[in-house]
Amino acid sequence: MATAVGHDDYALERVPASARFHWFSVATQRFGQLSSLASFLLGATLGFGMDFWSAVLAITLGSVILEIVTIFTGIAGQREGLSTSVLARWTGFGGAGSSLIGIAISLSAIGWFGIQNAVSAQGLANLVGVLPAWAWALIFGVLVTLIVMFGMASMAWTAYVAVPAFLLLAGWSIIAELSKHSLGDLLTASPGGPTLTLIQGTTIVAGGFIVGAVITPDMSRFNCSAKDVVKQTVLGITLGEYVIGLIGVLLALALKTNDVVAIVTSTSGFIGTLIVITATLKINDWNLYAASLGIVNFADRTMKRKLHRGAVTLTVGLIGTVLGAAGILGHFTDFLILLGVVFPPIAGIMVAEYFVVRKWRPELESSRKLGRLPEHAPAWVPATIVIWVLASVIGYFVAWGLPSINSLFIAFILYAVAGRLGLIRGIGSTKTYPDHEPASVPEPAAS
Repeated sequence: MATAVGHDDYALERVPASARFHWFSVATQRFGQLSSLASFLLGATLGFGMDFWSAVLAITLGSVILEIVTIFTGIAGQREGLSTSVLARWTGFGGAGSSLIGIAISLSAIGWFGIQNAVSAQGLANLVGVLPAWAWALIFGVLVTLIVMFGMASMAWTAYVAVPAFLLLAGWSIIAELSKHSLGDLLTASPGGPTLTLIQGTTIVAGGFIVGAVITPDMSRFNCSAKDVVKQTVLGITLGEYVIGLIGVLLALALKTNDVVAIVTSTSGFIGTLIVITATLKINDWNLYAASLGIVNFADRTMKRKLHRGAVTLTVGLIGTVLGAAGILGHFTDFLILLGVVFPPIAGIMVAEYFVVRKWRPELESSRKLGRLPEHAPAWVPATIVIWVLASVIGYFVAWGLPSINSLFIAFILYAVAGRLGLIRGIGSTKTYPDHEPASVPEPAAS
């Protein structure tokens, strides 16, 4: 077992009722995931290729899709009190399949952690100077790592600071730049770049946060009720997509550019750049948190070792920080985008199993009453792997419609049909506690 550094945060257990958070605390972190440089960039991309009302429609359609997926995955995580990769053992993937999910999430999250850390460091180097970008990357990466080591509680406090700061930036941007333009003119202005279709715009919105929807159980397992999941999802995504996204749209229409750095620095200068960096921190802490949970589950399933999440966070955070500072991870962007294609079908399969097929749902429900996990999980579910691969391939190669959403719904439908035909069967069996029993039996998770 790894040294107990930081908080384990129930990485391989159900989150007990006593450790749950008020819904607003979790909602603030959900909004924190969306209040980032990427959200400004998303809105600016829409505003550069669409008029205002077309962008509003694209944001609306994309947000509805995201909210539906997020609510279903979030409720499953809340009821069971389990992270995405652990929950996957009994939602269609089995023990071995869940380890694949864990390592895929970790690779993607570590990559984006390093890349976004490098972007923030470059901003600090340009703004403050004193140190080169690689040195700022080391400092910024270590800071995020220390925050994530201590789990949900320290991340919540970070959100309380970063989210209001970003809202102040948004307000400053509106006052400083949009006041120079007639709102009526902006609402009817033509975009400054190549035209985006409604399907393309909706894809940008929905695809931009689909991985966040897949890993929602990592966050929603700390919610007290299903109603809380709905409230935090609607509030977080609606504010994130509409408030931040539409500000980006208006700024792009005003300045006729999709260069988000130029937008921010031209409207809010020194303070704005600092706040954007703070906002980037709020998405990067969840990148690292998701990576640590995925690795803990992977080690538990493949190496039969129970690693402490805090120690994993420290190790992975330092590795990601060094690689990001060296600029190595920037060369893996295409690979990370490819990894993103495999995530939507995961949500489709998990939702189909938990709410429709329900083959392993009774085991989850009976063990939940005892505050434990089911004693066994299937080792492999062959039909799931086939569906996962098929849906991912379709999502990658079929350009019609919304690729990420296509693959998600195809996975959902194929799994539901396979379940109806009796094709969803596990092969082999793995013990949940092979070498380690939980130190104590926590109180049952809230439902």
